[in-house]
Amino acid sequence: MDFILSAFHNIPVLKNFFTQERKQVCFDTHEGKECIAPLFQTVQETPQPILTKISGKIPKWIQGSLLRNGPGKFEFGDYNFNHWFDGMALMHKFTIIDGNVTYMSKFLQSNAYKSNQSENRIVVSEFGTLATPDPCKSLFQRFISTFEMPEPTDNGNVNFVKYKKDYCVSTETNIMRKVDPETLQTKEEVNWTKHIAVNGATAHPHYDPCGTTYNMGNSYGKHGTFYNIIKVPAQESEDEGILQGAEVVCTIPAVDKWNPSYYHSFGMTENYVVFIEQPIKMSILRLITGKIRGIPISDCLSWDPSCDIVFRVANKHTGKLHSVTYHTNAFAMFHQINAYEDQGCIVLDLCCQDNGDAVHLFQLQNLHKSGKALDELYNSVAKSLPRRFVLPLNIDGDTPQDANLSPLDYTTATAVSQDFGKVWCTHENLYNETFEDVGSLDFPAINYSKYNTKKYRYFYGCGLWHLVGSSLIKMDVVTKEMKIWQEDGFYPSEPVFVPRPDSNEEDDGVILSAVLTPRQDKTTFLLILDAKVFTEIARAEIPVQMPYGFHGMFLPQQ
Repeated sequence: MDFILSAFHNIPVLKNFFTQERKQVCFDTHEGKECIAPLFQTVQETPQPILTKISGKIPKWIQGSLLRNGPGKFEFGDYNFNHWFDGMALMHKFTIIDGNVTYMSKFLQSNAYKSNQSENRIVVSEFGTLATPDPCKSLFQRFISTFEMPEPTDNGNVNFVKYKKDYCVSTETNIMRKVDPETLQTKEEVNWTKHIAVNGATAHPHYDPCGTTYNMGNSYGKHGTFYNIIKVPAQESEDEGILQGAEVVCTIPAVDKWNPSYYHSFGMTENYVVFIEQPIKMSILRLITGKIRGIPISDCLSWDPSCDIVFRVANKHTGKLHSVTYHTNAFAMFHQINAYEDQGCIVLDLCCQDNGDAVHLFQLQNLHKSGKALDELYNSVAKSLPRRFVLPLNIDGDTPQDANLSPLDYTTATAVSQDFGKVWCTHENLYNETFEDVGSLDFPAINYSKYNTKKYRYFYGCGLWHLVGSSLIKMDVVTKEMKIWQEDGFYPSEPVFVPRPDSNEEDDGVILSAVLTPRQDKTTFLLILDAKVFTEIARAEIPVQMPYGFHGMFLPQQ
């Protein structure tokens, strides 16, 4: 979620006008939506495990740790980050053993964090914040520095990922940091560019059951911009490096080489990778000249609704790019739900927004609003809606035009061949009219270990009042019925599905979610829901504040 292109990632100047003192209160005291500013403020780390207060009874079969990641520090000295995505990575760990839960957290000791801490100012530029000029440099030296090649940030505040036997925290630059999942100790950096020719990779890789990992990353050159499908093979020996054997299996040229699409995730089936080229565009010219212009990376992103969505399909085993392109009306997409193959088609489920300007609304000055000002902000954010697309694969010169090519009788999504090599798609909504009461859904999750790349029935997500999760939702893609967990004054984070050992049913397991509150009289807790009936089994209250974060994973006890 850090929307950063690493090739140009270290730009100077600009101090946010917020002070640390002003960040402790909301800007607007008029009646309206509840102020959520405390969810986006600096907290102290909890480096040693602390006990939690358990309500209910945690099933003994849940043995392991929920790891979460997100921003946790938003200022250094008198200088403040401008954007939620800029905050320094704070790693969280809930350890569940024999019905008990402990909590700990540590700041990632990235180069960015240590440099900022040492200088007591923002030294490394992030997505929406420019680095502060070195006060010790002369005016001429500062001028010359605007022409220096920027360095990418290693502030891996988006997700925990796994490659081979190693765990890393990742953003979307070319640098990850290894982390010890037991202690949350920061280990060595991992640089993609030392292994393959890409400028970064997403924080949402996909995993095959055999241990092979797939990801996507951009590359830039005189011949244009390319989207690359990356394959990292499974571990073959104990002394094998984390990215050893990594290769680019397919290269996809950007439709507009000077304005490539931003992407945060992609689809994967048993045999294919699906890349979604969307109308959130990144201006290469503005990136290259960003330091001279004095603009952050966020100012290089724009929404162009005149552009179609283009689905590109590649065989992940052979690297062959499908000759057909699939098109649909413009939308913005950050998270895919699932994808699978059925009757010669790819079924692709996504969370879609009909406007791509949301990324610019997550400025901290917006998130610190309250009352009517916060109401206006909420109303300006496009809803995130779960939708299904069908991409027929068996298309050739004899394929009839102007007819629905989808043979699937369980979906109303259509695919019509307009001319050879181009198919126009319309979506099916994966919800019914009662979903309008929720308004929006994102941070989707499935029973990944058993149903990723397979036909499935259930997914889970955060019901959003446009900015942060206000509920948890279980959605049935067959009946389109949904179940909701919600509690006034609490804001659940991304749901993580943990299957019951040896279970045979898709929804036999639990949902884990860190549930936060901005209210001083309430307590943050880890929520455990029965995934089948979607009711609370237990909660573990923690006596410290957590900021609202992004993504994570569950690690079963070994």
